[in-house]
Amino acid sequence: MAPQTEEKPAGSEGIPAESTYDVIILGSGIAGSVTGAILAKHGARVLLVDATTHPRFAVGESMTPQLVEWIHILAERHDLPELKSLASVKQSTRDIAPTFGTKAHFGFMKHEVCKEPDPREATQLALPKIFHQNSHMFRQDSDSFMFHVAVKYGCVGKQGWRASDVDFDDDGVTVTGRSGAPGAEPEAFRAQYVVDASGFRSPLAQKFDLRDRPARFKHHSRSMFTHYVGVKRFDDVSGHPKELRPPADWHTGTMHHLIERGWFWIIPFDNHKDSRNPLCSVGLTMDERTYPKPKDLTPEQEFALFLDKYPAVKRQFDGASKVREWVSTDRLQYSSKQTIGDRWCLMSHAAGFLDPLFSRGLSNTLEVVDALTSRLLEAFKDGDYSAERFEYVERLEQGLLQYNDEIVNSSFIAFSHFRLWNAVFRVWGSFITPGTMRLTRARLKHFKDKDQRHFRELEQNDHPGLWWPQSDKFKIILETTSETCEKYEAGALTGDEAADIIFKLLDDSPIVNPVFGWKDEEKRFIYPSVATMGRFLYWASVQAPPEMNSVGREFLLGIVKAGSKVRKLL
Repeated sequence: MAPQTEEKPAGSEGIPAESTYDVIILGSGIAGSVTGAILAKHGARVLLVDATTHPRFAVGESMTPQLVEWIHILAERHDLPELKSLASVKQSTRDIAPTFGTKAHFGFMKHEVCKEPDPREATQLALPKIFHQNSHMFRQDSDSFMFHVAVKYGCVGKQGWRASDVDFDDDGVTVTGRSGAPGAEPEAFRAQYVVDASGFRSPLAQKFDLRDRPARFKHHSRSMFTHYVGVKRFDDVSGHPKELRPPADWHTGTMHHLIERGWFWIIPFDNHKDSRNPLCSVGLTMDERTYPKPKDLTPEQEFALFLDKYPAVKRQFDGASKVREWVSTDRLQYSSKQTIGDRWCLMSHAAGFLDPLFSRGLSNTLEVVDALTSRLLEAFKDGDYSAERFEYVERLEQGLLQYNDEIVNSSFIAFSHFRLWNAVFRVWGSFITPGTMRLTRARLKHFKDKDQRHFRELEQNDHPGLWWPQSDKFKIILETTSETCEKYEAGALTGDEAADIIFKLLDDSPIVNPVFGWKDEEKRFIYPSVATMGRFLYWASVQAPPEMNSVGREFLLGIVKAGSKVRKLL
């Protein structure tokens, strides 16, 4: 349990004891609220402030298997059962509201200007149910729910309160700000540590001039997005014959319409049988160098011009209407020179951002929450808030951005050539399963013996931020894919030559799962059945090389033992 601060530390003159906390968190989105709930559950005094109020619009609505596992890990590690309400569409509908959609797959359809899409130029990864039922999160409800959970566990919440200054000294940090009420007076609060979970306009990034200018990433994109009603199912407007459609309807998952150096997203909230939410999240993300932001068009006008270029996508919007104003950004990418300092942390989206292409935002966020909170709870015990203690968090945050840059930049390059995209799709998709299994394995071990070391062991790796961070072979595949796509971009390779290199790389690799079809170029729709999962687990446990074999064997053993324990409890 964290210490309860009774006396005013040095530097806190004039600040009453009731305004003194162990930690102040700037931002009450999922990052800040989950962090606050965990720390408060362990007895820390937490002030959770935000310049806006809940409920509110937010994007980042598409879940991944890794995100679901991080939800379960944090819920179990910190005895926070409410967090599991975010873990599946069934639980969210039951515990929060009937406003969440289901996510059965990641779907990708290639489009060319003024042409109908070729159904043979599509890929899809359906998500095995063994890795839970992912959802399309309706963020105004999920974020508000978690904020209230944090307050329930003891966080002091201050909505509509904007921090104007953060001052550090040897004994703590003072945050000054004021509410948005007319005539509100400035207030000051004191803490041992500050977590900046705000976002792009991070107060700490501004104070310490932490942003790289320009962002150091290879990838470039800008975006526009909003919510619509009346968006039609792509299955109903594509015109594609049944035999060329994927096993899972496009409407049951996250739809990515790929264009040259860009993509539309279609994320429906009405695709679950119990949903009462008619909305659909809609966005367009594109390379701002290829598509400079126009000065003489509104976002709505620009979006309409893009729809005019892609007839099948346009049919989805026939009769549809936006329900809120468009948000239109400049370049999305930003990065920070450092994310950790003495008594402070830039968390996740305050640290940097890349692109929503593979829905990694919330998964990255909760992985950082796990690494940060475990160290903060130790710091509360001994008073050591030095940057050295949190050095792993720095490496993790920078690695999450770096490796995502490699795959997203490769993907944007590959969108113009289907065979190359088909190859990059496999590099991304083939490592989701082992990347998730390592998390599930740790959780199942902890479920059996309640030993925290299983979670600490997740951090014992050479490549923090990589989806499978213990795998040197996967790192090589990712980096070689990136180099190959960049050679295609530079004209040193044709699209087919680049695709051949990556397909051979996958085919020759002993750690790439051969059971799902990742090595079969003709298998564009990856749809693991229960029987396929059984064959995969046998391969992973018995036939795969050691780095995969250990994950597969212990994962399977964990399922068996966890199932036995559950049966005993029942």
